[in-house]
Amino acid sequence: MKAIVLHDYGPPSALKYEDFPDPKPASGEILIEVYAIGVNPIDWKIRSGAMKQAFPTPFPAILGYDVAGIVKQCGDGVEGFAPGDHVFGRLSGAYAQLAVGKAAEMAKVPEGVDLTTAAAIPVVATTADQLIREAAGTQSGQTILLTGALGSVGRLALFCALELGANVIAGVRKKQIDEALALGATAAIDISDDDALARLGTIDAVADTIGGDLAPKLLAHVKTGGNYGSIVGPPKDAALHPTVHVNAMGSHADANAIVHYAEAIRDGKVKLPIDLILPLEKASEAHTKGEKGGIGKIVLTTQADS
Repeated sequence: MKAIVLHDYGPPSALKYEDFPDPKPASGEILIEVYAIGVNPIDWKIRSGAMKQAFPTPFPAILGYDVAGIVKQCGDGVEGFAPGDHVFGRLSGAYAQLAVGKAAEMAKVPEGVDLTTAAAIPVVATTADQLIREAAGTQSGQTILLTGALGSVGRLALFCALELGANVIAGVRKKQIDEALALGATAAIDISDDDALARLGTIDAVADTIGGDLAPKLLAHVKTGGNYGSIVGPPKDAALHPTVHVNAMGSHADANAIVHYAEAIRDGKVKLPIDLILPLEKASEAHTKGEKGGIGKIVLTTQADS
């Protein structure tokens, strides 16, 4: 098969499009003919070596977690899937024409969802869902502040929190306030305005997708016993707020959750914009553009949808 192979940490040019041995499904796994791959920030963080302490990479390596495609073969003990099924989910080694994943962590693509859209969903959907439900501990009637509400994770996190019945303050840039309100946020605040942040008052929880210098400013507004959920690590002064539960999380596969968000996207309840679609062999270009920022979801494709 053809794959994007990484032989050592480095810049986007370190991603090489070359031949690689075909994977084979073990017990409980399915072999997938890959049609589309979602590109995520974790991909270029691993490629560059920025995450080598948390995610040491044995080389040669194939990056990528988001995948959508068609089942080619089922390993021993697999139930519920058959060759020809359209599936999507999270696995390791998605930047390739073939990939294997644990059947328990994959799902059938809902009717009416194309494979390109399906590939964009798994990592951002599971991250958003677990940030809101688990790390932020969001409950109906609570007021939470969600940073980065217009990002790919943020959009789905906003949808999740609103579904749970929470009041959501979107933490965005001033120019994004109207868009955040149009997406359903209860209120919106300019995160670059320290005076506005100082007037925030006490809130039940924060769901943070940005971190950095903003995090300590928000942590001070969480009520005693409240939650500060983060996908970018704990605030640097978390120890100064012992009455707040700080939950820095990493997401995990959840087949039921990705189906739920895929159906919501299909039904127009939430939007997950795909800003760039490139062929697999241009993975280095995808990383270059993604790292520069200012772009939404990127998807790589191996061939047209079937």
